[in-house]
Amino acid sequence: MRVVMIAAEAAPYAKVGGLADVLGALPPQLAKLGISVSIIIPRYRVIDLRRFDFEPYPVPDNLNFDIHSATIPNSSVRVFLIGNDHYFDRDGIYLDSTTGLDYSDQADRWIFFQRAALEFIRAELSPVDIVHCHDYQAGLIPGYLRRLDSSHKEFSQTKTVFTIHNMGYQGLFPREVMTRTGFDDTEFQPMSPFEFFGQINFLKIGVSFADLVTTVSPTYAREIQEDDAMSFGLGGVLRSRPQPVLGILNGIDYEVWNPETDSLIPANFNRRWYGGLVDKDSNKLALLQAFGLDESRMRKPLLSMLSRIDVQKGFDLVVPLLDELLGLDVSFILLGMGNREVESRLTEIVGRHRDRAGIRLGYDDKLSHLIVAGSDIFLMPSRYEPCGLTQMYSMRYGTVPVVRATGGLADTVQEFDLRSGNGTGFRFANYDRSEFREAIDRALQVWSDKVVWKAIIKNGMSSDFSWTRSAQRYVAAYTKLLGPI
Repeated sequence: MRVVMIAAEAAPYAKVGGLADVLGALPPQLAKLGISVSIIIPRYRVIDLRRFDFEPYPVPDNLNFDIHSATIPNSSVRVFLIGNDHYFDRDGIYLDSTTGLDYSDQADRWIFFQRAALEFIRAELSPVDIVHCHDYQAGLIPGYLRRLDSSHKEFSQTKTVFTIHNMGYQGLFPREVMTRTGFDDTEFQPMSPFEFFGQINFLKIGVSFADLVTTVSPTYAREIQEDDAMSFGLGGVLRSRPQPVLGILNGIDYEVWNPETDSLIPANFNRRWYGGLVDKDSNKLALLQAFGLDESRMRKPLLSMLSRIDVQKGFDLVVPLLDELLGLDVSFILLGMGNREVESRLTEIVGRHRDRAGIRLGYDDKLSHLIVAGSDIFLMPSRYEPCGLTQMYSMRYGTVPVVRATGGLADTVQEFDLRSGNGTGFRFANYDRSEFREAIDRALQVWSDKVVWKAIIKNGMSSDFSWTRSAQRYVAAYTKLLGPI
């Protein structure tokens, strides 16, 4: 089976969020199951071609893009970079680094990328069984294959899978963009796959034309089909599909996120504890030092967040509670970036509690690993969360999550039950500040009992969040889609 994945980012080459982690980890797992997988992303300025052993790939002279290729180490997965300096030789991937806003030519960048990806597949990679598209930056491709390229023999047997990683990002552009996509402009009609309240919607096109639509957790699949607020206006389109949206939970890369072997933390450890507790404490001390907090905070619970600073991630619950929480003599650290106004408010609050709180604005891979390894409690009060990966990282590293029971958080974190000893964290149901505070209070109460706390940690570290089962589900979905061969 030959599968080509098309997305805007892939780890470790270019990463903004969880999408990159999926593209970096899922294809090698599929390859282990006998699938021939290739990945196509843009050639951004940020990608270090020499470091990742990319080499020029010969393409016909009539194409208005270049290709570089490499193989993911220890796998058979080929990665192809589509290069066009006019669109992708920039500091940012999605946003203009000088303004923090979308590029003014955002629609044209992604139209170019998708048309180029299909040209390259047709010229060099066909025949392909599955073109697997991710998020709105690849949302036009199912429409192209159904409307514009269906007559090409190279794609006559090709099926499309469209994976939604976040319904909140749909690729909404002015109506005149339709003429630049290559689709027939007369098809821009109310209620058509192309029209969305007077605009063109790239995500809607992907949902409308793909042979199979998936998303990144079973609960999120249910939420976006049942709750119109969760679907951001596309609930009717999702429900009108012949087959329901398929939810397949993301995994995490156990080679990258492994506390036994992680070179980015000062002390390695595993779930066979007692001696391991000492190593967990060593990481906590290093984390406190990294944020300039005193060693005396070792005796206090350390709460952390590793997150994009955005309303989706629950910061309108965090900000009003933070002064109050820090008044309980807990410690708090945050690594992230996003909304400038919220960043400013968080910095102000942390500034009033410099002896017990710290904040870093930005992204730091090494510090991310230290946070999940050294914290006691990890906060993730998301308004909605398609899957979430950091709660899985935290449990893998013995840090207990407090989460809102939505999307992938509901699928991965089980409420701890003191009587049975089962459960991996603490949850709250409604997007409500008092419920969030009550969940934190439950966690803090249990933290004081080290024997019980150790049991929760063991439960979390024993959970299986590897990509193996998820990859098997994708293979089953591909096989069903292709039918008898």
